[in-house]
Formats: sequence, C-alpha cells, structure tokens
Amino acid sequence: MTLERVLITGGNGNLGRLLAARFIAAGTQVISFDLPDTAAPEGALACVTGDIRDTDLLRDLLDRHKPQAIVHLASRLSGSSEADPQAAWAINATASIDLMHMAQAHGIGPFVFASTIASYDTGFARHLPEDAAQWPANVYGATKVAVERMGVWLKKSAGFDFRCLRFPMVLSPFAPPGAVTAYPGHAINAAAKGEAFAFPVSADTGMSTLYLEDVTRSLFEMTLADANRLTRPAYNLHSFHFTAQQWADKIKQEWPDAQLSFAPDAKLDPLIREWPDVVEDASARADWGWSPSYDFEASAAAMMGLMKG
Repeated sequence: MTLERVLITGGNGNLGRLLAARFIAAGTQVISFDLPDTAAPEGALACVTGDIRDTDLLRDLLDRHKPQAIVHLASRLSGSSEADPQAAWAINATASIDLMHMAQAHGIGPFVFASTIASYDTGFARHLPEDAAQWPANVYGATKVAVERMGVWLKKSAGFDFRCLRFPMVLSPFAPPGAVTAYPGHAINAAAKGEAFAFPVSADTGMSTLYLEDVTRSLFEMTLADANRLTRPAYNLHSFHFTAQQWADKIKQEWPDAQLSFAPDAKLDPLIREWPDVVEDASARADWGWSPSYDFEASAAAMMGLMKG
C-alpha cells in the first residue's frame, strides 16, 4: 500500500526514531508524538509532545495532521509497570484504547500496535504455539492483552484495521533501564566502559529474541502490508534463542578483560527462564513474508560494533 502520512506514538524514543527513518526514507511523512523534552526524529513533518492520556491533545493532533495510519509504540515498560500498576493501566491500556476509538472515528487505518509475548503465561518454556491462550503473569502483559482484545473487537464489529505484532526479548544497543530484558545491552555498555557487570539471570537462562533493526523493519512492513493477505489481527515474531553465558562469551571475545558474573535475581531469572525459547511465527512468514535479518552472530556484531564506535 502507498502511505502518505503516519503518526508514530513514542516516536521520539530510540525505537520510534529508527522506525521514523524507515518511513521517511520510503517517502512517507512522519508525525511524532512523545513526552515533553524529547527531540523529534530527523526529517519528521511535525512533532507533538504531551501526555498520551490527554485525549483532547490527541484529537487535535488527528484533526490537524490527518495521518492515514498510526503505529502505537507509547507505553510504560515492564519494570515500571510492575512498580506502578495503576499508571501502567492508564497509559498502556486505557490511553491506547482511547486512541483506537479516536482513530476509528477519524477513519484512520491501519492501527499497528506493539505488543509482547509477555501477554502469555510463563508455561511455554521451550516452544510457544501461535494459538496459545493469553494469560499474562505480569501487569505489563495484562495491559497489552486488554488493548489486543479491544482492537480485535473493533476489527470484527466495525471493520477497524487493527494490526498487532508481539515481540519477544528485544536486543537493543540503547538498553532502556525500565525493561526487564535489557541486561544484554547493559552488559555491553559496562564492558565497553571497563565496568563490572553482573547478569541478573543464571548463565543458562535465555529466551526468544529479536534484534532492534528487525523490530523496526517488522513494524514498517506490517504497516504497509496488504490487508487482503493478513489472516489474523496479531502475529508473533521470533529470530533466535541465546543464553546469558553465550552473550558473556561473545562479549569476552571483544573485551577480554570484561568483568562479567552471574547474580540471578530471584524474580527475574525464573520469569525469563519460563518464557519460550522458540516462538512459532509461521503465519507472519506466510502472510506478509516476514523473515528476520539478524541471527545471534549478526545481532551481537551489530550491537558491539555500535559500542566500539
């Protein structure tokens, strides 16, 4: 499909900026929405800052800039969601659903929602089927399921073009501190600075993973995908599995003197250990040609290359 203008919420963050760059390179104008005191992506048509819960501000944004599509990334992360469940529900669930209703009223679509495999229970330690029931074990996952269910209902009842991608662990060189799965990036940052780092998981703990560049590409491709080819409203994605020990070994290859150890967190380690090693993503591959570009080696090389300058 041809897309003239897209709104990216959370568009001033690291993920949003990379996604904006993809759209701009393809000739699509980008409107970015994010928190105050954040900088707009380079080349963006417009940047609006404020609170995602401010429905009047968002309604004015849609009236003024008239985006054809929305990619909704704005969200509290897992750690901050557990710390303040009420705020997490207001931001991740209620505000997202309000935005979907506004998009529907303005005839905007597709509406692409960034979800997570944390929307599932932790009982799929080895393999997560596509049609597994979603019973999240944490607040973050629960907020995502709430938005998914409303999006699917709007799609079925009113023809709203809701599209969802569920991401596993995301390997990112920017390593946001509020994400419980950000320790690979933190470990690289520490090694590059000559600082000691203790992995908050056991050496053999790992889970399904996707590199940041594949995340942005999948969002871009899903937004532009032909609706007639999509057989489901939500798709799981997967690239590879790795353990903390494998990551430590890879870091040691680049920084032999890196001071790395393992100090498993009593809550985090079993949580990640029980999340799936492999996520079935056959439908994404069949419906819109999804295929990851980054395996373990390519992801590690890309992240460490960025840190080495």
